Amino acid sequence: MKLTDKIAVVTGVGPGLGQGIAVALARAGADLVICDIDPEALAAAREAVLAEGRRCLSVVCDVSSSQQVAGMFAQARETFGTVHVLVNNAALTPNRPVDTERRNRLYAYLQTPVPRDSLGFTSEITDEEWLRYWGVNVHGTFYCTREALRLMQPQRYGRIVNIASIAGISSRSAHSPHYSATKGAVVAFTRSVALEVAGANIYVNAMAPGGVATPAFNEYLEKIGEDGRNRLWQSCPAGRFGTVEEYAATVLHLASDEHYLVGQVISPNGGSAI
Repeated sequence: MKLTDKIAVVTGVGPGLGQGIAVALARAGADLVICDIDPEALAAAREAVLAEGRRCLSVVCDVSSSQQVAGMFAQARETFGTVHVLVNNAALTPNRPVDTERRNRLYAYLQTPVPRDSLGFTSEITDEEWLRYWGVNVHGTFYCTREALRLMQPQRYGRIVNIASIAGISSRSAHSPHYSATKGAVVAFTRSVALEVAGANIYVNAMAPGGVATPAFNEYLEKIGEDGRNRLWQSCPAGRFGTVEEYAATVLHLASDEHYLVGQVISPNGGSAI
């Protein structure tokens, strides 16, 4: 097992990618510290980890709060003594009705021969909306990384995997410039910290996934019908989105000792961005 005797922290373990990553790490032998702001989602992820026969500390934590993050890592240290792996997965994603409307407007614009004009996305974003995304996606990644490094640096070992997005390395998510900006910041942060700490045997990398075939997204595919699905797949050479298990396997590799990757951004995306 790749992660036997390792302690891994995974943030944002709600249904989908977060829970899938936690289960994959547990299956590889790690004991888990998991967090989410949703107690029900957190409880479900905890049960999934325990079902793999691993220990699990679950903490309700809003990663946009440095105090709550510090408290979570204090509990991790008290329970397990240290942390070897951190997966910064917690993030706000554009999944409200207004985001769906923007996404559909973008896809129609890209896939239909209509007159060119501004789509008006950025001018519609409020201060509150912009700052909420930065609070979770960027500040949360920083707060968790800072606390993890305080444990990893003295032991001269660690693996940090930041979950970025194809939105941060391409224009695939032009419908959500606030989300794209934060994921681009995660990419830049990954590279900077990676150079800083690699000499202490702490490897920092990022995964920038394309579309994830979560239950929620599969519901969206049903709603848009066959014509809508066919239009969507025009932008993805693989003709499908990646499964949670496929993405979790990439994270597992980056969390292990079986690579020589430092400051890299791995983007499983089915060819959507090459």
